[in-house]
Amino acid sequence: MARQIGETNGRGTRTMENIAYIRQMLGELRAVAENEGAEMLCYLIEMAFVEAGDVQSGRRSLTILNGERNKSPRMPV
Repeated sequence: MARQIGETNGRGTRTMENIAYIRQMLGELRAVAENEGAEMLCYLIEMAFVEAGDVQSGRRSLTILNGERNKSPRMPV
C-alpha cells in the first residue's frame, strides 16, 4: 500500500481508510463465524478486530520490527 500526502498521525489517509475497511469486514466475519458456532474462529477474528482498532487509534504500529518483539527466553521445548 502506498502512502499518500495528508498524513494522519504519521499514517497515510488511504492506509487508515484501508484499516477501517478491514476492521469493518472483520466485524461482519465475526458475526458469520458466531452464527456457525465457530468459537475459535470468532476469537481469532476478534483479536484481529482489536489489533485493527489499535492501529486506527495509534496505539500500535502497522509493522512489528525485530527490535520491538519480545525476546525468546531460550528455554528448551
